Amino acid sequence: MLKIGVADYGMSVWYGGLYDYEQRLDDLKAIGYDGLERLPAASADSAMQKLVALAERRMDFATCETNNIELNIKWTAALRKEYIWANKPAYIKDDFDAYCRTTRHLCQACARYGIRASVHNHLGSLVETQEQLEEYLARCPEVGLIFDTGHLGVAGGDLLHIVEKYYDRITAVHLKGWYSTDSSAKDWWAQGYFCGLGQGNTEIDNEGVVKALVGKGYDKWLFIEHDTHKQDPLLDLGESRKLLAGWLAE
Repeated sequence: MLKIGVADYGMSVWYGGLYDYEQRLDDLKAIGYDGLERLPAASADSAMQKLVALAERRMDFATCETNNIELNIKWTAALRKEYIWANKPAYIKDDFDAYCRTTRHLCQACARYGIRASVHNHLGSLVETQEQLEEYLARCPEVGLIFDTGHLGVAGGDLLHIVEKYYDRITAVHLKGWYSTDSSAKDWWAQGYFCGLGQGNTEIDNEGVVKALVGKGYDKWLFIEHDTHKQDPLLDLGESRKLLAGWLAE
């Protein structure tokens, strides 16, 4: 069943952190969201407390986030979720071959538990452009894709091509807009900022992606992600949720 959630990095930036998990759930449920992407847990007790909070609200999550990759794999599998993030080890830096090699080993470890390591395409990373992403997916055939429309759209990628070609490998989707402020800036983060659906000044076909996914029977998570808020995050996220609801209703 299709679920609409929030990847809440931008909320934590605005507020200064995640101080009260249950309050965040209450706030997001009140404006129509089904859950958060990650279950942050410092211990098994912490994870259980958050699971109870989610259950009480009939909400859900997609993957576990701890400070230990092995726990991410085991807890995500034990809680019957589908994927973990295939983050690049910090020591690799710009070594694309090493990133692919370590990803393949991570995929093998995940497969033992019936889950999938999934890459999140990102500006400034080794999977920034469409060419880099497609090469990575070709060299790591077991890896899934946390498809970020904003990052690939700003990098000049063909969003609908990715949906068509890699639909079976998409484990979750991040939807966002982009507001360009200085396209001549050297660093991508100085060129603008990611914002809510319909708030940007740059063409990113989120609506087309959503409709293409739904047309194929997509039944996983769609996450709204506002990396940068210029007003109360709940106002931003409420606006994005209403816009997304309209696309889904058409």
